[in-house]
Amino acid sequence: MVKVAHPAMLQAIAAGKKKNDRVDARKIADLLRCDYFPECHMASREIRDRRRVLRYRNLLVRQAVQMKNKVSGLLMEAGVPYNQQKVHQKMPPSMPELLRLSRSTVEVLTGMQRQLIRALESDVLLAARVERLASIPGVGRVVALTWALEMGDISRFGSVKKAVSYCGLCGAEKSSGGKTERTPISKQRNKHLQTMLIEAAKLAPRWNAELALVYERAKQKGNRNRATLAVARKLVAYLMAVDREERPFDTQLRVASNAA
Repeated sequence: MVKVAHPAMLQAIAAGKKKNDRVDARKIADLLRCDYFPECHMASREIRDRRRVLRYRNLLVRQAVQMKNKVSGLLMEAGVPYNQQKVHQKMPPSMPELLRLSRSTVEVLTGMQRQLIRALESDVLLAARVERLASIPGVGRVVALTWALEMGDISRFGSVKKAVSYCGLCGAEKSSGGKTERTPISKQRNKHLQTMLIEAAKLAPRWNAELALVYERAKQKGNRNRATLAVARKLVAYLMAVDREERPFDTQLRVASNAA
């Protein structure tokens, strides 16, 4: 049987001044013998293969955004205001060619990422689950796909708090001398889920009245960033409720997520 260790936890357990392959092997053998081996969750091969496609799609989106920003920079360097209808007027001789190349690159990247999303949406393994998750007001197809592929088997999370921690939507807690201190958002998280949920939380209040209320309440107590995190945590509760019950979002699931 092959076991995969959690790298951060294993490093904390087996840290020492003397480090080589023989010492590492002895430490790992001792951890396995004492049942202290910090095992890491491994998703199924089917999920990992589809997750790789989604992450590649996200890479294409980032590259397309970078290219669009570069086009805006070229226009600013030439002193030309950005206008899609008059993009080739009053420019230096080299500018139209650069803009044509940039535009063709953006179109290719956009077409590729849309093709990948369509393939994932129609996948038999994901179609029903994505359809249920997308029934939540404020949750789109890309967010639903990211949740399904990055979370994997939802039963491995015993509570909403554990899922929130995995998504990187809370800070670490340090307690000493009877004092508890909350640190900024931890770096030990699933960065793909964290990024997608935070971006979704910025737009979700426009489509979901309850999330808009959560945002306003949190904003009154803190600032916009904290309010966005509060919305993202609420989205996690909604997504967990839909995933556990395996049915579309409705009033009863809303009550269950509020209780969680």
